Amino acid sequence: MRAAFYERLGAAHDVLRVGELPTPAPGPGEVRVRLAWSGVNPSDVKSRRGAGSGTMPFPRIVPHSDGAGTIDAVGTGVPAARVGERVWTWNAAWGRPFGTAAEYVVLPAEQAVPLPEGVDLAVGACLGIPALTAYHAVAADGGVVGKRVLVAGGAGAVGHYAVQLARLLGARQVLATVSGPEKGALAQAAGADVVVNYRREDVVQRVRAATGGEMVDRVIEVDYAANVALDHELVRPDGELVVYGSGRPEIPVPFGPMIRKNVAVRFFIVYNLRSDVRTREIAHLTAMLERGDLAHNIATRLPLARIADAHELVERGGAIGNVVLSTD
Repeated sequence: MRAAFYERLGAAHDVLRVGELPTPAPGPGEVRVRLAWSGVNPSDVKSRRGAGSGTMPFPRIVPHSDGAGTIDAVGTGVPAARVGERVWTWNAAWGRPFGTAAEYVVLPAEQAVPLPEGVDLAVGACLGIPALTAYHAVAADGGVVGKRVLVAGGAGAVGHYAVQLARLLGARQVLATVSGPEKGALAQAAGADVVVNYRREDVVQRVRAATGGEMVDRVIEVDYAANVALDHELVRPDGELVVYGSGRPEIPVPFGPMIRKNVAVRFFIVYNLRSDVRTREIAHLTAMLERGDLAHNIATRLPLARIADAHELVERGGAIGNVVLSTD
């Protein structure tokens, strides 16, 4: 099969290769997916660069956890009726050497989730990390019913879904920060009541005015390192910061202001969701997909041969939305 892979860490164009690898066969409890699309996420870029341990966890890595395609073979213990099923994947490359940047991927059957009819397979490659991260950030710890919610980076791959989900799951008011007018239009179309351009406006002043001085109940944060001081100004007493990303691994926090306001901070990474939580949230997302509740923002579609360009695009933040690769 044709696949993209790397055998050392480094810059995208230096280490990523596209070539032939053996086509895998499913083992017990596994399915093989004939992939149509592979999603590129910031975590894929960070892993290729060696963020964290700085060492290769496996001698060769086929990257990307998100993908979508059709099951074409099953292992023992998996119903044969699943052959032909349109599916999307999660955690394909998490703790594993073989992700979705290939024509085929083999993985445990539960990690191939049925994709409702009528939903573009390319959209399926945006669900495992962006959509599920957004859902958990909105729904965790009692959810957002009746709350004011601010989504940092409201036009990003996760943020665009989070704005929609906050609205769908009952938020009283949805606010979003963005870095420019094009992104502002996306966040507004997704359902944000208030859009703040943080490069041109005083975010605290705008949020204070928009909330009648009450500030927000929940901040959903994409980069805690960059926004930690701002977040603690935006959140009201007894409010919540839900953090799924950071530009730095260690962050000083304003402990005094935080403790005086009784602020709760929830850190999470979508790869490590508890199995019962993931199952429940996937079921809710599936229902939304079936109803057509969600708008999807695929910014760039490229062929697998251009995987290095796709990684660089994600790395420099050059795509307003999701980046996917065609594996056909």
